Amino acid sequence: MSLMFSRVHTAEETAEVALLAAEIWREYYITLITSQQIEYMLDKYQSVPAITQQIHEQGYEYYLIHSGEGSTVGYMSARQDEGKLFLSKFYIGKEYRGRSYASQALAFLEKLCQDRNLTHIWLTVNRDNESSIAVYQKKDSG
Repeated sequence: MSLMFSRVHTAEETAEVALLAAEIWREYYITLITSQQIEYMLDKYQSVPAITQQIHEQGYEYYLIHSGEGSTVGYMSARQDEGKLFLSKFYIGKEYRGRSYASQALAFLEKLCQDRNLTHIWLTVNRDNESSIAVYQKKDSG
C-alpha cells in the first residue's frame, strides 16, 4: 500500500502529532526507559508547545504519514543541517509496523534530500533500541 506524507502546518495537525507521539511512545519505549522518563520526554519534546516551537523556531519539518486508506500510521520530523537532513523523529504505530511503511518513509526522505541537494540523512538512536537500529542498518546496507 502506498503512503502519503503531509507536512504539518496547522494547530490541529500539531495536536494530532502530539496524540500519536503519546500513544506510540507509551507503547514502544516502556521496554527501554521508565514511564517517568517517557512522560518527561513527551512533555519536553512531543507536546503541542514543544512541537510548535520546533517548527516555528528551530526549523523542524513534521510530516504525518497516511495510508492509502486514509489512516494516520505515524509521523516523522527532520531538519536541514549543513547540507544534510537530520532525521529527528520517525515513528510508526504498532498496528502498522512490518508493512514496509518505514522503507516508503525513508524513500520519501531520500527524495526530499535529492530535491534539496542534501548529501545524506543522519540520525541518532537509543543504543538499546535494537529493532529500530536493525531497520536503519537494513536500509543502509540495502
